Parts: sequence; C-alpha cells; structure tokens
Amino acid sequence: MVSVFAPVTPAIVPDNVAFTSSFSDNRDTVPAEDLLHGILNISLTGYALYQPVYGASGKEVRDFTFVLLNPKARQILSLPDLPTQTYLELYPHTLETGVFAFHCHVFASGQPERFSVNYQGDGLDNYFHLSAQRVGDLLLVNFTDTAEQSRTAVEQALRQSQAREHLARAEAEAQRNRLHHLFMQAPAMITIFEGPQHVFKLVNPLYQELVGDRPLLGKPIREAMPELADQPIFDLLDYVYQTGETFRATEMQVQLDHDNTGKRGQRFYNFIYQASRNLAEEIDGILVFAYDVTEQVQARQRAEASEQQLAYTNEELAATNEELAATNEELLTANFEILTNNSELEQRVAARTREAQQAQAEAERQRGRLEQLFMQAPAGICILGGPELVFELVNPVYQQLFPGRDLLGKPVLEALPEIADHAVYNTFRWVYNTGQTHQELGMLIPLNHPDDGRLQDRYFNYIQQPRLDENSRIDGVVVFAYEVTDLEQARRKLEQSEVAFRTLANAISNLVWTTTPSGEADYYNEQWYSFTGSSPQEVLGQGWTTYFHPHDLLLMLRQWHEALAQGTPYQVEARLRRADGAYRWFLVRAVAMHDDQGHILRWFGTNTDIHEQKEMAEALQLATRKLAASNKELRTANEQAKQANRQLELTNEQLTRINDDLDNFVYTASHDLQQPVHNMAGVFDELKRTATFHDPEAEQLMHMFEDALGQIQSTIQGLAQVVQAERQTQGLPTEVVELLPLTQSVLQSMRSQITEQQAQVELDFAAVPQLLFGRLNLQSILYNLLSNALKYAHPDRPPTVLVSTRLTAGGSPILLVQDNGLGMDLSRFGPELFKMFRRFHDHVPGSGLGLYLVNRIVQQAGGHVEVSSSPDAGTTFRLHFPSSLLPTRNFF
Repeated sequence: MVSVFAPVTPAIVPDNVAFTSSFSDNRDTVPAEDLLHGILNISLTGYALYQPVYGASGKEVRDFTFVLLNPKARQILSLPDLPTQTYLELYPHTLETGVFAFHCHVFASGQPERFSVNYQGDGLDNYFHLSAQRVGDLLLVNFTDTAEQSRTAVEQALRQSQAREHLARAEAEAQRNRLHHLFMQAPAMITIFEGPQHVFKLVNPLYQELVGDRPLLGKPIREAMPELADQPIFDLLDYVYQTGETFRATEMQVQLDHDNTGKRGQRFYNFIYQASRNLAEEIDGILVFAYDVTEQVQARQRAEASEQQLAYTNEELAATNEELAATNEELLTANFEILTNNSELEQRVAARTREAQQAQAEAERQRGRLEQLFMQAPAGICILGGPELVFELVNPVYQQLFPGRDLLGKPVLEALPEIADHAVYNTFRWVYNTGQTHQELGMLIPLNHPDDGRLQDRYFNYIQQPRLDENSRIDGVVVFAYEVTDLEQARRKLEQSEVAFRTLANAISNLVWTTTPSGEADYYNEQWYSFTGSSPQEVLGQGWTTYFHPHDLLLMLRQWHEALAQGTPYQVEARLRRADGAYRWFLVRAVAMHDDQGHILRWFGTNTDIHEQKEMAEALQLATRKLAASNKELRTANEQAKQANRQLELTNEQLTRINDDLDNFVYTASHDLQQPVHNMAGVFDELKRTATFHDPEAEQLMHMFEDALGQIQSTIQGLAQVVQAERQTQGLPTEVVELLPLTQSVLQSMRSQITEQQAQVELDFAAVPQLLFGRLNLQSILYNLLSNALKYAHPDRPPTVLVSTRLTAGGSPILLVQDNGLGMDLSRFGPELFKMFRRFHDHVPGSGLGLYLVNRIVQQAGGHVEVSSSPDAGTTFRLHFPSSLLPTRNFF
C-alpha cells in the first residue's frame, strides 16, 4: 500500500496520553512516529489532518487542505490517494450541513468537540460521528460512519423514507419544471407575483413583450410599470392579495408604454388574477393569465361584431398520488417501529414523514391549481390522449363550442365524425406524430348543427400542441380553441365597406388617404398616386414626408402630432411635389373616427389643390408689403383716390341713370315704334294692293322699301329682346336645373325643324347632370345655340349635333354644343363674333342677337365662351362656368 501520510512531528502526540510501564521501558526501541503510523494504519475509524487556508485578512479560515488521511478515512471517503483539491472543492455540501463551520469553530477555540450529521451529498450518504481537536497549526479530525454496521428496522425505514422523499421531491420538481416550461411556452401572457408588493417572480416571453426589453423580474410592479399608476391594476392586485378572491376581466383597456418611448398604447385584454397560497394556506402571491384582445374589440367596434384571439398551451402534471401514498404507508410503518427505538430516529422519521406529506400536498396543490386554471380559463381547452386522441379533459368553454355532444372519454372522430376528411384532423395526427405545434387563424370547419344535423360553416382560431410524458415522449395533444365565426362575418362586411369606400375615394378629384390611430398611413387613393407619380410600394409603410416641401414639414409634423395626441381635426397648408417635380399648394385636412367610448379607430384625410388661391394670397401679401413700404405716398394717394372715388361715384350714378334711361328709352322706343311701323306695313300692303305704278323701276323700289321695313321691324324687336333679357338676367333666381329634361324640352319646341332636316342630336350629361342657374337663362342659351346649329346646317349633309358636359381638372363645369354645319372663318370674324346685330351668313333670316345674348348671360354668371370653328367643318361652342355653379353633392 502506498503511504499517504505526510511527515508528522512527535508534537502531535498529546502529552496526556498514558503508556504502560513496559511500553515506557521500550520507548527508545519503538519510535513515536512508527507507533503513530501503526495506530493510524490499523484504526477502524478515519483520521484526517487538515491545514487551514486563510482569507485576505489572514485571520478568517476560508478552506482547508489535506495533510494526512489514514487508510480507513480514504475508504470511508472513497478517495484513492491524498487529494490535491481543497476540502470545500471536494465537499461543498459541508457548508449547508454545518460540518465546515464545526471544523472552523474547533480550530478557533482549541477545545476538542464532537459532531454528528446525516450527510447526504458529494457522493456520500451515511450517518457520521466526528471528533476534532486543534494540534498546533493543524486540525485533527477523527470520524466514523454507519455504513458497515447492521441497520435497525427504524434506520432502514428511514433510508427507504428518504429515498421515497427524494423521489417525490424529484417528481415534484419535474412537475414544477414541466409547469414552468408550460408557462414559458404558452401562447398567452403569464406572470407570477410574489408578496404584498407584487414582485415579478416569473414572466413568460409573451408577457415580457408587453414592455419590450424593460427588466421586470425581481421588481415590484409599481416600480417596473409606473405608467399603471392612474389605472385600476394596482388596486385590483391589492384586493386579490388581501381577500384571496379571484378577479376576471373581460376586454379591459390597459395602457402600457410598450415601446418604452413614453407613449402609452391603447390595448384591450382578458385576464385572471388568482391568489396563490403556501403550504400553510397563506396567500403568498398572485398568478396572472392574460391575452390581448385589442383586435377583437376594434373589429367589433368597427363592424358591430366581436373578435378575439386566444392561444394557450398546457402540459399535464404527472400523477404521483399512488407513490406518495405508498411512501406515506411506509413512513407510518417506520414510525410505529421507531416508537420502540431511540427517540432521535423517531424524530427524524417523523420529520421525513411530514416532509413527504408536504411534498405530496405541494404536488396535489400544483395539479389542482393547473386544473382550476384550465377549467376557469376564458378559452376553449381540451386534452386528447393516446394515438386515438381520446378526450381526457374538456373545460366548460370548449364544451360550449359543441352543445349537446358528449366529448369526455371519446376519441375525437367518434365525438366529431364530420372532421374526418378535414385538415383539422390531419393536423391533429401530424402534431401527435411529429411533436411540432400547429396554429390556425380563421379556419373554416363545417360542423353539424345541434338541432337539425345540417353542416354549418363555423370559423375557429386554435393551437394544437403535443403533450409529453415524464420520459419526454408524445402521449397526447393539447388544444386551445376559440370560435370566431361572428368575427369572420364581420371581417367580410368590413372588407366590403372598405371596397366601397375605396371605390368612392377613387371617384372624386381630391387626394384621399387614411391612417391608423397612431398616424401610420395605410391607404392612398388613385389620385394621390397619379399626382405624385408614386406607387403603393414606395409610399405605404415608408411615410409621406418625402413628398412635401422640406420648409413645410416642421409645421405639418408638429400639428399632426398634436392632432394625434388630442384627437382633434387636423388642417394645414403645405406644398406637395407633383410627378414632374413641381410643387403645388394643398389644403391638407384630416378628421378622426371614434368609437362609442371616444377611442380613435381611424383617421380620414384629404388634400385639396389651393395653388391658385395661394398664389393670389401671396401676391396680395407682396402687394401689401409694397404698400406698407410706401405708406406715406399712399396716404396722399388715398386722399386723391377718395376724391376720385367720389367723382367716380357721381359718374357711376350718372352712368347708371343714363343706362337706365337708355334702357327705358330703347324699350319705350322699340315699343312705341312697333305700332307706327306696323301701321306703315299695313299702309304699304294696302298700297301694293290698290295702287298702280307705271314707272318700270317702281316694283324694284317697292321691294327695297319692303326689305327696309322688315329690317326696321327686326331691329326694333331685337332691341326689345336685349332689354328684356338684361332685366330677366338680373332678376332670375338660381336653382338646381337638370340639364337633360331642359334640353329635351328645347328640342321638343324644334321638333318640326329637326324632322324636316333629318337632324341627329346626341345628349350626354353624365359628367355634370345639374347646374345652379336661372332656368330661363339656361333655356335661352340652349335654344340659341341649337337653333343656330339647325339654321346654319351644311346643305350637303344632315345636321349632327352633340350637346354634352365636361368637368375640368380643377373641378369647373363645361357645357359643350358641337355641330357639323357651315362653320366660319374665325380669323376674319372672331373679334366680332359676339357683337350685337352681327351676322356671318345671310342666306337665312336672323337678327344677329343670339350669340350676343348667349355671351352676355354666360359672362354675368362668371364664365366665358370659347369657340372653335372651320369653314365647311362645323362649329363647337364651349361654355365655361365657375365651380360654384355645381350643386353640392353628398357622397355619404
């Protein structure tokens, strides 16, 4: 045998050791060192000699090194040789059991002491008796164990109890780990609070996502989530902790700073606060189970339906009741035997019994809490066991999904035979065979109606997750399901409404856009893309700021953020870049749509082109600045202007009186002259009938006189018409005039002429079906233009006339009358086209007042007339009216 002893001085042999006289006589022949070696080699107990290792201060012992181990010590400690590691490196469990503290205490006191311990750790499992004493600068320890001694029935029962306790604790620990794994993998938000301050003890990943990378574990909720201070969450947690009553919230709004930017979100949650208790049934924390239902709430608010999305997973606690019960029986037997043995072992067995019972109770409590959590969860949960996928657990919410059906104890295909050929059953098999989780949102599953058995389309959100046994083998599938049929129907209605809105937005001339409640643009109409020359890929999700003038952005963004924060209407003027790079001024406006609670659902915005108005305003501002710079001169000019104005007022009054007098004179003269002219015509007719002229030129003179008389009559009638038209124009009220029936009425008055000339008239008022106008004035315009189109028709072809309306890019209406008649040379006659009594064709009778009246009526309405014509090709009249003559159109 290899010696493991270090050199030992005789000083380690105590002076108070007694020797016989014969040994005393032979001390010289038996060296003390040889004697000590012999004693240690044959000793039936272990001896160890340790040298202390001091800390930085040089006073505190922080470890020991091995100086000597006798053979029995190496056998007890299962050490082949003197170890090079330190004492604590080999036996760290001595810190927990008090053995290391015993060594340090004996070394410090210098007095011999004893210590007994049931040591189970570091590869050792025995009951040890230790005796120690300081010898110089070293520590000598003598120890023995009970490994080679026969064990009493009590000790054997204790060992068996300890083994079963370890097994129960290991199983309980495995169950806790499985429960922890379940919580961390669950598709729902789970956290556990500890103590009255609600300190985060467990936070699963989905719960952590509520606040991003903000640290939660180990912090009270008031410190970790201070933004909840003005919300009811803290009070609810305090209430549950104080009373033990479970609290359930449905669609409660909780405002958290999700991005840690200082801005609180607007989200809704379903959650449960359930008190947790220790072994003494005292409340020591709160379990939280929650999931986000924001999308569901918003969808119901927008489409009068409901939507919620819940995902959650589970792993069943393994049943340990039988083993723990068996352990309890053995402990009771051991307890009976202990009653007849020593009291120390009796106390130890009783303590182990209590610990085993506590472990059993803890396992039962955890299983009960998990089952209670499942049965009270606001989601449909079931567990399908075995390859036949038999319903082992069905919570009330899941059972309500299938009213009138018995599910528990039945294979899934027996309970729900209609899913045999559906994808949902295939994924059940796939999850069971592969161990991979599967999730579906809005899955259509036709199911038999409980009343008549007919297949009914139903939609579900669900998660299928494998369940593992204690050996990590798949033994079932856990299902979390929620019916979303109403939500899907509401979503379809919402999509139809969205399509209708976009169709309407694309039909108007304004640039239309919408954003989310937080201000992120999610829609632009076609006019936006056409104006900016952009595409959805370039704009959506990247912002609109690059399309506005950089000088306008600061004001735009500041007011936009204020509107988002307060929910107030947004309005600003800014320059928007056109596809060709030019900027135009727009009035940008947006209003928020709110739900019944006042929460913003969406922003609707329009951009209206105000470039011309803006330029006029800027020109006015420039003029104002110039006027301010020459204020002194303007004061003088102002006085002069006042005098001139007074003179102009007098002149205007005189002109008005003169015009009125002229109108009265013309009207009176035309009226008064009609009778004399009529008399002259009568006399002339009588003269032609009764008189006889012998001069050969008399007949020609008679014709000339008759023509002159006709011109006088025509002129007098024309003057009367002009005056009457002026007076009518000034006094006629405006009204909404339907163009189609009015034009048809005018054409009806010309029916004989249209039929005679075989004319074709086409009407198209789709672009502008109505105008705000005096009905008689609009009738006069149509009559004069249509009668001219028929009157001056080309002799080689039947007349074709188009009467239609157009809308300019700026939103102004145009009335168009186009014919294929004689046409005219505008280079010659254009400047005189609208003069009174001016005619350009004399082969048909006319007064030359029609175009004059048309132009005068259009100008008085704020418009103008544009003419294009070519000889022998026809003429087109375009009557431009201001946009104010368009009736207000309600698009909603």
